[in-house]
Amino acid sequence: MSVPSRRTIARRLEGVADFREPSADLEQYLTPPEVAAHICHFASLQGDLAGDTVVDLGTGTGMLAIGAGLCDGDRVVGIDTDPDALALARRNEQSVLTGHSVDGVSNEESMVRTPLEWVRGDVTRPPLSVTDATVLSNPPFGAQRGNRHADRDFLETTRSIAATSYTIHNEGSQEFVESYADDAGGSVTHAFRATFSLDNRLEFHTDESRTLEAEVFRIEWDSGDRQ
Repeated sequence: MSVPSRRTIARRLEGVADFREPSADLEQYLTPPEVAAHICHFASLQGDLAGDTVVDLGTGTGMLAIGAGLCDGDRVVGIDTDPDALALARRNEQSVLTGHSVDGVSNEESMVRTPLEWVRGDVTRPPLSVTDATVLSNPPFGAQRGNRHADRDFLETTRSIAATSYTIHNEGSQEFVESYADDAGGSVTHAFRATFSLDNRLEFHTDESRTLEAEVFRIEWDSGDRQ
């Protein structure tokens, strides 16, 4: 089956619902459908989804996992520590992938694709045994005091289970990501910029909305260097 266009994927992902009450501690925010569509479409064209286990670390709303499902990932697993986030991700899967909206109304334009698995667990100690996976992840940027270096923790797990990964980081992270990958025996093969438009959802947000510049990196990991 051919891969849907990036525009088609993004249009379907617009049906992914956002958090009603996002957690500041977990830095919960919606990955833009356009960004998720770009990542998943590109990963599919690179041959990184079909035939591999795709793991969305810190899946949140399920945006990246659902995008991988739209692109015919053979097995897609979303992992998150927050049970409410996983419940939301399941509802989003039902709405976007199975052809039914959250309230059960049929949506004939939805595309039936890969069934997804939703697993509760700490992404730094992933509750599944898998190697040579493709990891998709939008980790916390570490903006909150309790989450400093959170993206590094996600990379630690990624290197232990992935052959290839796509991770989203704050603008200005390229030197850090390339250095980390190099030290771990991996290499950054592709990098591109992404823009997040974030609404005022948390108490400490002072602007009605703001634009966040981010960077996405594709990394190939050396399985022989894993610990």
